[in-house]
Amino acid sequence: MSESIDAVVVTGQAQARPSRLSGLAKWLALGLGTLGILFNINQIFNLQFFSNTLIIDTSYFYILAGLFLSLVFLIYPGHARDAGRIIWYDWILFAIALGAAGFLAYNGERIIQEGWDLRAPMVPTVIAGVFCFLCLEALRRVGGWILFGICGFFFIYPLFAESMPGFMWGPTSPFDELVRLHAMGTESIIGVPMRVVAGLLIGFLIFGSALVVTGGGEFFMTFATALMGRSRGGPAKVAILSSGFFGSLSGSVISNVVTTGQLTIPTMKRVGYPATYAGAVEACASTGGALMPPVMGAVAFIMAEYLNVPYSTVMIAALVPALLFYVALLLQADNYAARNNLQGQPAGEIPALLPVLKSGWHYLFSLVLLVYLLVWVGIEAHAPYYATLVLLVTSVFKRNNPFRLGKLVDLLIDAVKNITNIVGILVGIGMIVGALSYTGVGGAFSRELLQFAGDNILLLLFFGALTSFVLGMGMTVSACYIFLAIVLGPALIDGGLDPVASHLFILYWGMLSYITPPVALAAVAASTIAGSNALKTGFLSMRMGIINFILPFLFVLTPTLIMRGPTLDIIHDVTTALIAVWLMASGFEGWLYGIGRLPWLARGLLLVSAVAFLLPGIATDLAGAGILIAVFLGSKFFANRRSDATA
Repeated sequence: MSESIDAVVVTGQAQARPSRLSGLAKWLALGLGTLGILFNINQIFNLQFFSNTLIIDTSYFYILAGLFLSLVFLIYPGHARDAGRIIWYDWILFAIALGAAGFLAYNGERIIQEGWDLRAPMVPTVIAGVFCFLCLEALRRVGGWILFGICGFFFIYPLFAESMPGFMWGPTSPFDELVRLHAMGTESIIGVPMRVVAGLLIGFLIFGSALVVTGGGEFFMTFATALMGRSRGGPAKVAILSSGFFGSLSGSVISNVVTTGQLTIPTMKRVGYPATYAGAVEACASTGGALMPPVMGAVAFIMAEYLNVPYSTVMIAALVPALLFYVALLLQADNYAARNNLQGQPAGEIPALLPVLKSGWHYLFSLVLLVYLLVWVGIEAHAPYYATLVLLVTSVFKRNNPFRLGKLVDLLIDAVKNITNIVGILVGIGMIVGALSYTGVGGAFSRELLQFAGDNILLLLFFGALTSFVLGMGMTVSACYIFLAIVLGPALIDGGLDPVASHLFILYWGMLSYITPPVALAAVAASTIAGSNALKTGFLSMRMGIINFILPFLFVLTPTLIMRGPTLDIIHDVTTALIAVWLMASGFEGWLYGIGRLPWLARGLLLVSAVAFLLPGIATDLAGAGILIAVFLGSKFFANRRSDATA
C-alpha cells in the first residue's frame, strides 16, 4: 500500500531506489517499527500492554508519527546521490524527529486540556515548529518535489490568506500560531489522514507484506498465467489480472507499473503485441488497481473516514465500476489479439491450474477471509490482523518454501518500509487539510462552484472533473483524493448527488492524469520498460482506459452502478453497462465476435450503440440494440457478398 514513486523515471530509464537499511539502521528500523506495530495492536485490541488504560488518541498519534516519521530519514535519502548511504545529518534529523514527537506524545493531555494549539509556552511552540519542518522534509523525501511544493504552499497559506482574492480569502494567523495549529491541532498533521493510518491502514499494510514475503506475489502471477496464458494474447490478460491485484494492495500506480511491468511487458511483446500497446495495457491495468476492491490501496480507508461510513460500504460501491474497467481492458486485449492473430504463451510456459491452486490455496483463503470479515462481520480494524495470522499459520505447512521464523524479519522490515512510506506522505498532506480547515477556504471553494454551476448538475460535474484532473497531475492517489474531498466533495454532495458516488467521482477523475497526456506518469513509466514512445503510449492508454472517463458521470448520475437502488434497476443498469463495454472494445479494436474484422463505418456505429446502452432509459437501450442488430446483419450480408464474389 505504498504511496511513493518507488521507481522514478529519470532520463528515460526506470530506476529503483536502492535500500539504505543495513547494520544499525536496519535494526533501528526493525526495533522502532515493531514497537509501532505493537502500539497499534495494543490500541486496536485494547490489550493494555503499555498502561492500565488505552493511550489517549493524541499521544497515540504522536507515538506512531514519531516512530515512523523518524525512520523516513534513514530509509529515504535527502538527495539522489545518497541513495545507498546514510549521511550524518540523516541521523540528526532522525533523532530530532523522534525527540520532538516523543515530547508531544508525553504532553498529549496538556495539549488538549490547556489548548496548546492556540496558546502554548515557548518551548512547545519551538518544538511544534521543528516538527512541522521535519514533516515537510519527510514528505519531500518520500513524495518528491511536486507534492512538497503543494504542501509547502498550503503550510504557509494561513500567513497571507487575508490578502488573497475571492474564495481564496481567509483569516490570517501569525507564524507561531500557525505551527501550533499544524503540529498540535486536531485537523492537520494528526488529523484525518493520520487517524486512518493509526486506526486501519497499519493492519492492511502488514497483510500486504505478509502476502509478499510468503510468496503471494508469485502465486497470483502464476495463477493469472494458468488462467489466461493459453488464450490468444494471453500475456496481456495476465498483465491485466496481476496488475489489478498488485495495485489493489499497493495503491501506488508507478511502483505497480515498474514491479509487474518488468515481467509482463516483455512477455506481451514476445507474443506479438507492439511495444506501445504492451505499455498502454500495463499502464491502464496498474492505474485501475487502486480502484479495485477489496483493498483499493490506502484511499478507500480515507474515503470511509471522510464519509463516516463503514469501509465495506466504499468497497461494495467501488466493485462494479472497477470490474467494468477491467472487463473493458480484457475485451480490448482479446479483440486486438483476434484481429492480429496473436497466440498465447507457449504450452511449456503455462502451469497446470490444479497444482497451482493446491500450492497457493491459502492465499485465496486468506483473501476470502479478509473480505468476509470486512463485509459480513464488520470488524475493519481487526480483520487484516486475523487474515495475516491465518496466512502465516497456513504458510508454515507449505511444502515448497514454507514460512519460517527467519522470514519474520523480512516481513517486519517490508511492513515497516510501507508504513514509513505512507506516514511520510500523510503527515504532509495533513497540513493541506489543516490549512483549508483553519482558513475556511475549502468550504468557500465549494460554495463558489455551486453558485457558478447554479442548478445545472452536468456543469457542476464538468467543472468538478476538470478540477480533479488538473489537481491530480503529479500527486499521489491519497494526496489528490484528500485535497479534493475537502474542496470539491461538499459541492457535489450539496448539489444533491449521492455522497459515496461523489467521492468516487473525484477519485476516478483525480487518477485519470496517470494515463492522460501531457503528464501520464503511468504511461511514461511503462514506455521506458517497453521501449516505446511515451506520448504515443499515453494517448493509447487514454483510449484503452476511456471507460474510466465515462463511468464517473454514469455512477454519480445513476447510483445503481455502485449498487445503490432497487435490485431490478441495479441488474438492468449493470447489464447494459457490460454490453456497452463490450461494444466499445469491439468498436475500438475493429473486431466483433461472430463477425470478425470490421470496417470503419461499422466500428463507428458500434461506438454509437455503446453510448446508447450507457444512457438511461428503455428507449436508448432499444436504439442501441437496433444499431447492434443492423451492424451484425449488415456485416454478415457484405461478408456473404464478398464470399460469393471470390467463389
